[in-house]
Amino acid sequence: MQKENKQLLVITHLSQLLDVVTGFIVPLIIWLTQKDTVVNMDENGKAIMNFRISMFLYFIICIPMILLFGLGLLGFLVLGILTFVFPIVNAIRVSNDEQPYYPMSIKFL
Repeated sequence: MQKENKQLLVITHLSQLLDVVTGFIVPLIIWLTQKDTVVNMDENGKAIMNFRISMFLYFIICIPMILLFGLGLLGFLVLGILTFVFPIVNAIRVSNDEQPYYPMSIKFL
């Protein structure tokens, strides 16, 4: 039986902000351990993982683009802002019973 736990969903989205220290490990562990017990955790966890994997790929693509007049540096800046802002926005959305939305996210899961 699943239970509703909005706080854990919010924490899962905000745990992405620990990216500098832990990478995507914290949201991955929360998602894998709670996806069967918390309502909407599976959908939110998949959205988070798809976003994290997509951002990683975009960061990799920006590396060779540094040689093209520094466009990669602009890409790093934009991706850094997106990686910081959207976990916060989606934590607020989840706390208001809305579905999370991560732009530029490729569906892997």
